[in-house]
Amino acid sequence: MFEIEICDENELKNRINSIVEFIKDIINKEINNNSFALIGIKRRGAILADRIKELLSKFNNIFIEIGYLDITLYRDDLSEISDLPQLLGTEIEFDVKNKKIFLIDDVIFTGRTARAAIDAILDLGRPKQILLTTIIDRNNRELPIQPDFTGKFIETAFNDIVNVYLKEIDGKDEITLTRCK
Repeated sequence: MFEIEICDENELKNRINSIVEFIKDIINKEINNNSFALIGIKRRGAILADRIKELLSKFNNIFIEIGYLDITLYRDDLSEISDLPQLLGTEIEFDVKNKKIFLIDDVIFTGRTARAAIDAILDLGRPKQILLTTIIDRNNRELPIQPDFTGKFIETAFNDIVNVYLKEIDGKDEITLTRCK
């Protein structure tokens, strides 16, 4: 096994800024920009959603609600993970009905996390649209789910590991790839 750096702190910041531009462009095309929300998948997707909201707040005409989603009970592999899963709690204080939701996660891999998140959101109501947005797309899907926007695409083998490190949890901003032979 060996680890290589995919994004240093500066490049990660640039990738987040590209997501902000994507979201800003979509919001600016709408007459009613109160119909948008960010939902971050806990844990790292929630942190990224906070960063994106902070950057969006610098634009005078953009207000966007934010929520945080715990998908633990929606996972299709829950029984394989733990007998006593750790629940992180969903915090969505707005009605998702008729909202255009930017679903934020750090990495898309098999598509199973995104599927679980979509199921969880639909249990809360029927949004107008869900736009999946990730920092890294590493391919290898098991489900037919694709992000609407991704900061960076990387080719990986199925058993490789993408590590997203964020200052709020890990004390540093960096993305690495561990190649498992």
